[in-house]
Amino acid sequence: MEKFVRLISMAPLLLLLCLPFAFAGHDYGQALSKSLLFFEAQRSGYLPHNQRVTWRANSGLNDGKASGVDLVGGYYDAGDNVKFGLPMAFTITMMSWSIIEYGKQLGSSGELGNTMEAVKWGTDYLIKAHPQPYVLYGEVGDGNTDHYCWQRPEDMTTDRRAYKIDPSNPGSDLAGETAAAMAAASIVFRHSNPTYANELLTHAHQLFDFADKYRGKYDSSISVVQKYYRSVSGYNDELLWAAAWLYQATNNQYYLDYLGNNGDSMAGTGWGMTEFGWDVKYAGVQTLVAKFLMQGKAGHHAAVFEKYQQKAEYFMCSCLGKGTRNAQKTPGGLIYRQRWNNMQFVTGASFLASVYSDYLASAGRNLNCAAGNVAPSQLLSFAKSQVDYILGDNPRATSYMVGYGNNYPRQVHHRGSSIVSYKVDPTFVSCRGGYATWFSRKGSDPNLLTGAIVGGPDAYDNFADERDNYEQTEPATYNNAPLLGLLARLSGGHGGYNQLLPVVVPGPIEKKPAPLPKVTPAPASTSSPISIAQKMTTTWIANGKTYYRYSITVTNKSAKELKDIKLSISKLYGPLWGLTKSGNSYAFPSWISSLPAGKSLEFVYIHSASAADISVASYTLA
Repeated sequence: MEKFVRLISMAPLLLLLCLPFAFAGHDYGQALSKSLLFFEAQRSGYLPHNQRVTWRANSGLNDGKASGVDLVGGYYDAGDNVKFGLPMAFTITMMSWSIIEYGKQLGSSGELGNTMEAVKWGTDYLIKAHPQPYVLYGEVGDGNTDHYCWQRPEDMTTDRRAYKIDPSNPGSDLAGETAAAMAAASIVFRHSNPTYANELLTHAHQLFDFADKYRGKYDSSISVVQKYYRSVSGYNDELLWAAAWLYQATNNQYYLDYLGNNGDSMAGTGWGMTEFGWDVKYAGVQTLVAKFLMQGKAGHHAAVFEKYQQKAEYFMCSCLGKGTRNAQKTPGGLIYRQRWNNMQFVTGASFLASVYSDYLASAGRNLNCAAGNVAPSQLLSFAKSQVDYILGDNPRATSYMVGYGNNYPRQVHHRGSSIVSYKVDPTFVSCRGGYATWFSRKGSDPNLLTGAIVGGPDAYDNFADERDNYEQTEPATYNNAPLLGLLARLSGGHGGYNQLLPVVVPGPIEKKPAPLPKVTPAPASTSSPISIAQKMTTTWIANGKTYYRYSITVTNKSAKELKDIKLSISKLYGPLWGLTKSGNSYAFPSWISSLPAGKSLEFVYIHSASAADISVASYTLA
């Protein structure tokens, strides 16, 4: 009888492990690949040579300069050109969590490397934004001036002021979420890039200390953010969230004790949630702490951690419609929280349901709901139903992922995708001119924002594909981030391992260094007195990228002295030495007034791409 009971208790685990390797109906692998492309469309700064979204170009290259700090890089959050720190950090945390839980499936899909690059693009920026232990830049740009204009990122003329928090102007929610992002990302890179992982952990420790020691809401210190990303939930959830991720990353007892000692006072054990997103993290904290409990790590905090778990299961039961207070759903079955960008709550809840399903299955447990016990497989089925709705299984037969399927949004509320690519037509698009020419047009976007998850339908499954319908057609990075792991899970099936055991994230499959590019002298007109020759002098690999050093020789072939030589340089993605930037061109250094007949000047640059395009813009014969 005892053996029979034990077999019955293992049934949920056996059922989940015996599910088909991949669900039928949708190509989740294709959806995963497309979803990752959206993050490349949201990049700010100098775009890398392997940028796959080719209609984008460099932007925000002076960010932070006025404040004496380099804030170039990072992600634009949604359809505008502002870099908001809180949702960006949450995006990175969720991308990292996707890799931590489903790295094996991401590897099998061939997308682990792209997902890790997406994380690193964000953490590289967060490192820049944290120049001192108690200083963190939380916003670049101003939503008010940005929303007044409709411009491509490459053209923007809006205010790019940088806003920070410090001990006199604290922001525990912002610092806490950024600490969580750094800690989670350190797990991602622990195996493949331990030096970088240690750097991330150093920042995470400092940021947690900053958040806990100098308490306050960040939107009180950075008031310009209040209309856009106000921290309604306060900062206690971010402090617990950061502590949970730091414990996950370090196994440091201090952070476990923090969760145990502060669970009641900071409402981690008190709030029963029906939402999870960039503002409210309690359900995420409760899910992680429940994992620690199931791993047997609670120690003398077991009683408190059980209360966390009860609230985690309250959230899961509400999603299934089997709790005491259930999440609202549309007639078509989609979780519905609010009319403005509802999809953020759908993808967040679905991800939590997926990971908790795997935790329960690994522990051989069922979910305890008010309506009775629920098998872990039902949680995964719920998550799948939400993803299927997003991909087109809904009353409108509309895919809410741009570029997936045949019927998807064509007029996305997104500045970059709605205006002709800078590479196609570099003609300047003015602040208000963009509204008149591009925002108001009724045609499809000239640039496909592949993989973007838009805000989605209303409470009755209705949706209007119109550019000015920002509540439904604007995408956001934090819509996509939780979906990465979930799509990998649905595409790759169960990983075949106990989800409660420590997971080592493998490095992406090593690629052979790209063949050295052939460098040929830049062509010069037969009538030009100037020749330009490029030569690649050395190459090396760092952090998985191949870098090249180029030497360029500019020679005066004429019999006369040349003055005021200006060069035009494009497709340059790294630093340059030996010339001075002069407007849109490059000039010789100030101490070189001319180039005598038959003489040459040499300059160099380094980047991880083939040779830049260099030509003569103008000169004067002496």
